[in-house]
Amino acid sequence: MANTKNAKKAHRSSLRKRVFNVRRKKAIHDTVKAVSKAISAKSKDAGTLLPELYQAVDKAAKHGTISKNTASRMKSRITKRVAALSK
Repeated sequence: MANTKNAKKAHRSSLRKRVFNVRRKKAIHDTVKAVSKAISAKSKDAGTLLPELYQAVDKAAKHGTISKNTASRMKSRITKRVAALSK
């Protein structure tokens, strides 16, 4: 456990931030899973789920939960898979 007053405060802060980070990561995970399920079912509504995914990923990147490059890579890969459905 933390020894100094400052370290105790930092620990409390990290516990609060953890709640938000876990919530944002869960939102990303859930939307990626929904899009992946739609892709595997070759459903046409996979494209309609993309804005929801972009929102979750961008929000997490904006707040520092994931890095901007990770967010960009996720969006790129999922978009590529959705685009392959329409071909």
